[in-house]
Amino acid sequence: MPKVALVTGGTRGIGEAVCTTLKDKGYTVIANYGGNDSVAAEFTERTGIPAVKFDVSNFNEVQAAVKKLEDEYGHIDVLVNNAGITRDGTMHRMTFEQWDAVIQTNLASCFNTCKAVIDGMRERGFGRIINVGSVNGQAGQYGQVNYAAAKSGIHGFTKALALENAAKGITVNAIAPGYVDTDMVRAVPEEVLVKIIKTIPVGRLGRPEDIANSVAFLVDDESSFITGSTLSINGGQHMY
Repeated sequence: MPKVALVTGGTRGIGEAVCTTLKDKGYTVIANYGGNDSVAAEFTERTGIPAVKFDVSNFNEVQAAVKKLEDEYGHIDVLVNNAGITRDGTMHRMTFEQWDAVIQTNLASCFNTCKAVIDGMRERGFGRIINVGSVNGQAGQYGQVNYAAAKSGIHGFTKALALENAAKGITVNAIAPGYVDTDMVRAVPEEVLVKIIKTIPVGRLGRPEDIANSVAFLVDDESSFITGSTLSINGGQHMY
């Protein structure tokens, strides 16, 4: 039977590319989304991939949703933690709500989803977990203390979880994308985006497919000796 992959934040941008790439490689893919029903419906109609709505920042909601998914589709073999938001602002102007929303959605969600699947993966002796960090979690970014903290936390979370589960046939890795051509990045003012691209040695934004292909590599059976790693995919912008 095909392996089952759950991709959070899976109906747009990088998440959509990960979903379609894994589907093309024979996985049964489920896309999670948090808010936009019309986008999710259009995604499912176009790709044939089911989109399931639940709040990844809500622990109890995640546990219930994953149990329901496994009852319907079978156990989850691959988990890609891609869901993320921004609530930018310099520290002296940032509200607690802006801080907390990003920490809960971008970082706490990784605990919530991994907690829902880890026991089953350990019992079966197989699992692939990919957590999506960011170049800004490695290098920091002005006006993003919340986002940088959450993404940096993902990198540490990944290493610790990898150590705990390496002997159980489970690999846990992170990817750290640079600036990728998605709606989130395109929302940056054009003059700022031009400056950002000038700092990228390859001279362009990343493509969602650049990230998706790396996820597909890390979840493959032949990548079983790679765990606890962070793969930087940023066009040379930050060599960490």
